[in-house]
Amino acid sequence: MILYLGIFFLALLIGMPVALGLGAASLVYLLIEGHGHLLVAFPQRMIAGIDSFLLLTIPFFILAGNLMGAANLTGHIVRAAQFAVGRIKGGLAVVNVLSSFLLSGSSGAATSEAAAVGGIMIPPMKREGYPPAYAAALTAVGSLLGPMIPPSLPLILYGVLTGTSIGDLFLAGILPGVLLGCLLMAYALWKGRRENHPVGVPVPREERRGILVAALPAVVLPVFIVVGIRSGIFTPTEAAGVACIYALAIGFLVYRSLSWEKLRTCFYDTATMSAGVMLVVAMASMTGFVLGIESLPQKVAAAILGLTESPAMLVVLLNLILLVLGLFLEPLAAMVLIIPVLNALAPSIGMDPVQMGVMVVLNLMIGMCTPPVGLCLFIVGSIARTPIQAVARAALPMLGLCVIVLVLVATVPGVSLSIPNLFR
Repeated sequence: MILYLGIFFLALLIGMPVALGLGAASLVYLLIEGHGHLLVAFPQRMIAGIDSFLLLTIPFFILAGNLMGAANLTGHIVRAAQFAVGRIKGGLAVVNVLSSFLLSGSSGAATSEAAAVGGIMIPPMKREGYPPAYAAALTAVGSLLGPMIPPSLPLILYGVLTGTSIGDLFLAGILPGVLLGCLLMAYALWKGRRENHPVGVPVPREERRGILVAALPAVVLPVFIVVGIRSGIFTPTEAAGVACIYALAIGFLVYRSLSWEKLRTCFYDTATMSAGVMLVVAMASMTGFVLGIESLPQKVAAAILGLTESPAMLVVLLNLILLVLGLFLEPLAAMVLIIPVLNALAPSIGMDPVQMGVMVVLNLMIGMCTPPVGLCLFIVGSIARTPIQAVARAALPMLGLCVIVLVLVATVPGVSLSIPNLFR
């Protein structure tokens, strides 16, 4: 198994995409270890890995997010947030976090949220005198709200890979997401007073009603999706399709900001993004096949259980492993490697699978804001034109807040399960 992991990490070091790295490692492993006769299973396992009705939720939700972005949803969200909290010291920083929170209901992905909010919020924060590294770091950590508030692409993928209810996962992510958003806003207010950050420009009275009306469709979308799934009106896949129709209607009929050229770009971007995700899922199926040959998940689980059988210590060890994986791997690749081990450890830990899903996703999302692979850091750093090292240092206190929420999710079941339990 060392051979497999060595090839995979070597592929990442030379810049090979994650999906191809997983495939190359599986291929070389089968050839060198004398399993060449199993190569015929390679394409079969890939196709079987993506032959899932639930996986259709991914391209549909990606398309819905792209459509809402093309319809200038981000601009309406920022204006609404500015109206709500802009007239306080450090208010523009709070607007940044609140924008991420409101936008999370349509993006579902940390990277897209970092790019959307960063492109709009970082330049004015710099002009108003906020340190560029702080503005970028706040945007990066705030983008983690996207994967927690439904519809969340990482939670969808976790549900597909483990068979956990996506509807329950959506509900379970709400309270941790709200808690993290509130902590980030409190931090922004404290830092604004401590460092005397400027007060934002007030929204003209005559524009206020129009701003709230324009932002309302974005606020309604996640509620509509979650209520529709939990009430049985539609499945998660159907909900994703309905979200696309909703986004089209909003863009063409309400905002009237979508054009046929923008629509073509949305479909193209959705196709390329979905293809990348699906290729990783397909290769992940082959990775699971290789791990099964080696019985690696059982061996790793046995090794961990050899250290301790205490459920509390197992949770601590698991969180440490996930945090380390998140430092070096993007979330989907890390999920592929760790989920077989989770399945082997789950009986000893005794944690609810929905709670486990939120804990795993939050762990891996923190890695999006930490070097050396933190994609969100690179996105906001390029927008702010600030060295990644400076952005990473500024993000440390905010990442501490993320760890506080993570500890609560891991140790207090009610943080993630209280809302799903209301609907069970």
